[in-house]
Amino acid sequence: MSKYIHRAQELRAIVTPHYNCGQAVILPFAEEMGIPTELVMRFAANFGGGMKTGALCGAVAGGVTVLALYGLDTPEYTAEYYARVREKHPESIDCKPLLTRNAEMGNEKKPFCDGLVYECIAIAEDMLRQAGKI
Repeated sequence: MSKYIHRAQELRAIVTPHYNCGQAVILPFAEEMGIPTELVMRFAANFGGGMKTGALCGAVAGGVTVLALYGLDTPEYTAEYYARVREKHPESIDCKPLLTRNAEMGNEKKPFCDGLVYECIAIAEDMLRQAGKI
């Protein structure tokens, strides 16, 4: 298991403070870069709950933010990242439809969201490795 996913598992297990999906994706990379936790907590605060509106999944937004932190901020990298997430979730990458489908399948929310966090980290990590950034 990657150190980034391991750290995200630690963060997601903490009840207070709550680390939303986006924060849990970004923090393992940001900590390694020396970016203060408090800063990540603030700039990713609205990533939870699909940008607080059920829109783009916070974990997905967190992954694309990680790419940008390492300089992979071109339309090509962003498109590749989204395409790779959509391979696993072709129905939508928005929070509300993802959670609705998960509930319809009789699954619990937290394990599903945790899984999305780990998936998005794995995709971002793979892309960063391929680009020689980590």
